[in-house]
Amino acid sequence: MRYRRPDKKNALSIVEAAKREMAFTLTLKPTQDSGSTIVRNIYECFRMLGDAILASKGIESGDHIMPITVLLNIKAATKRPIQVIDSLRRLRHNIDYYGYRPNLAEVREAISIAESCFGPLADAVLALVEG
Repeated sequence: MRYRRPDKKNALSIVEAAKREMAFTLTLKPTQDSGSTIVRNIYECFRMLGDAILASKGIESGDHIMPITVLLNIKAATKRPIQVIDSLRRLRHNIDYYGYRPNLAEVREAISIAESCFGPLADAVLALVEG
């Protein structure tokens, strides 16, 4: 973890990029071949929201755990508990480092998590960064 100057403009840019990426990712048809890409992208969009919070506070994280941890502490009215996002982190880790290929049920679960949690979390992060 490194401390930097708080950067509200960068944080806002990260939130907007996460929203764009999520919107695109949710247009992809879930198949066995697209599954890894969909899961990775969904996870990355959530991680970016955590990075935006850290950037707004002037903190640079050296790993993926800190952005996800800070995101899990956000108060947002989501349809599912936001702790399910950590399951995406573990799934993405298995895909990237162990060559795991998610099945369609896991891909659909990742999409469900995104549809249930991303919008409210993005709005909460945006309000926090702008505030």
